[in-house]
Amino acid sequence: MTVSKRTALVWWVGGLIAFAITLTLHAPLITDGVPGGILDHQSAPDAATVDAIQGYWARDGLLDTAAIAMVSDLIFIGIFGIGCVLAGLYYRSCSSPILSGLGLVALASGVIFLVTDYGETISQFIQLRNFAGDDQLASLASTLRPFKMATWISGFLAVLTALVAQRFSTTDA
Repeated sequence: MTVSKRTALVWWVGGLIAFAITLTLHAPLITDGVPGGILDHQSAPDAATVDAIQGYWARDGLLDTAAIAMVSDLIFIGIFGIGCVLAGLYYRSCSSPILSGLGLVALASGVIFLVTDYGETISQFIQLRNFAGDDQLASLASTLRPFKMATWISGFLAVLTALVAQRFSTTDA
């Protein structure tokens, strides 16, 4: 599959824009009862913790806000993850071993990010829509969280590093 740099960057930058929007939508979920906001919900290890967090949000009238924030997260995940995959495919095709290696990191990170963050967020969303924590879903979400965070960071840094390396490279320009 041949991917243009422009297409990859449109998706990747679009993912960063979607991330900024998602962060803005998540901000109201930081309350006195839930000081970590959505991060507390993501890392909740069991149903009781999820129920407590959702109870605080319900008390503060934030359940619809939480649902909108999670839907925005689902959109962000797709755009950014696809952006990393496309950038990975583009850079994998470069003749420079550095760019090709960074492409492999971006590609693998994008795929793992898509799987882990969708798993985490869908688990959260089901619990929110049911207004009931579930031990298995909470455990799944909290287990996937560190993997999705690591792959978000590695995918972001791989693409950013590839952009910089390509800019200063005499080949694959």
